[in-house]
Amino acid sequence: MIEKTTKIGDLLEQNPEKADILLEAGMHCLGCPASQAETLEEACAVHGIDVDELVAKLNA
Repeated sequence: MIEKTTKIGDLLEQNPEKADILLEAGMHCLGCPASQAETLEEACAVHGIDVDELVAKLNA
């Protein structure tokens, strides 16, 4: 289960197919080393994305 506190690096390591959802949401920095240690919640705050909506899409 993917949660707000899931780190982007962990998410992509375990579910590489979810990268498309993150890119569609506006997270184009997935390859950036700093993003790998960020949680979904932190990244959404930076990018102005609704974290609850994104988590729901990732878990669908």
